Amino acid sequence: MSETADIWSPAAILADLDGTLVDSVASSERAWGALARRRGLDEEETHQFAMGRPTRETIALLVPEDEREAEQGQVDRDEVDDAGSVVAYPGAAELLAGPIPVAIVTSGSTELATSRLRGAGLPVPEVMITADSISNGKPHPEPFLLGAQALGVEPTRCLALEDAPPGIESARVAGIPVVALRTTHPDELGAATVVLDSLVEAVAHLGG
Repeated sequence: MSETADIWSPAAILADLDGTLVDSVASSERAWGALARRRGLDEEETHQFAMGRPTRETIALLVPEDEREAEQGQVDRDEVDDAGSVVAYPGAAELLAGPIPVAIVTSGSTELATSRLRGAGLPVPEVMITADSISNGKPHPEPFLLGAQALGVEPTRCLALEDAPPGIESARVAGIPVVALRTTHPDELGAATVVLDSLVEAVAHLGG
């Protein structure tokens, strides 16, 4: 599928979770804000830095090596414990229940992704590529390549849904067209194939 082709007729959808299917910003801010306070870091900068990356990769860049395991464990617990506060974006349930196969490709752990989906009242898809599934997180192409492989679909026949620059780069390097949503990084989405305001718009195009 070239970028000039109809991207709205994909054989499969590879959807990011946080900022794409669910609004977890407040929950994530609480967990990363707590880490920032523990480490004497700026809370807002720390949260922005963490968005779109696997927790372990963010921790590795912010925390001394001998303290990383404990800090990652604490952030993971804080986010899972707060998963009930996460809200599904309009259109998420329709997308997951629709006729096009969907895999979730997230930088979070399997436990966190499952907890947030359930907290938001959404079904847990059969295929999820999480931080537990990969060696290289976004912006490396591995997560999206694994998602396409798990669904048995060539990457170029998939459509990625994303909200953050690392995810957009991950999908584009994998050869996958990307629809970006202006939910968390509205001014940083220029590398996407198409930019929309909401998931509802994307679901409408896919059903059209």
